[in-house]
Amino acid sequence: MHNHAERGPAVPAISRDEVAHLARLSRLALSDAELDQFAGQLDSILSHVRTISEVAAADVPATSSPNPATNVTRPDELVPGLTPHEALAAAPAVDEQRFMVPQILGEGE
Repeated sequence: MHNHAERGPAVPAISRDEVAHLARLSRLALSDAELDQFAGQLDSILSHVRTISEVAAADVPATSSPNPATNVTRPDELVPGLTPHEALAAAPAVDEQRFMVPQILGEGE
């Protein structure tokens, strides 16, 4: 693993001019203060990506999480449910053993 002293002076991964060029391509109007702010933020992000790339080893398998994911399930068990009459007992309107609700779409939809 490299430390910062071995790399020599820090060279920005992205310059203010490159950020301005990207802003023009993206049709973004950025102020001078925003260009400076975004250049610093993007440089930090790119530096972190470079550091991670340097540390990543070929013998480490790619994974989305370091913790193994297991599906926790239980067996399906039949349990008594409501009869149609019990389910519809408190409904404000019923039609042929169905809940009756107001129409929300027009006839042709």
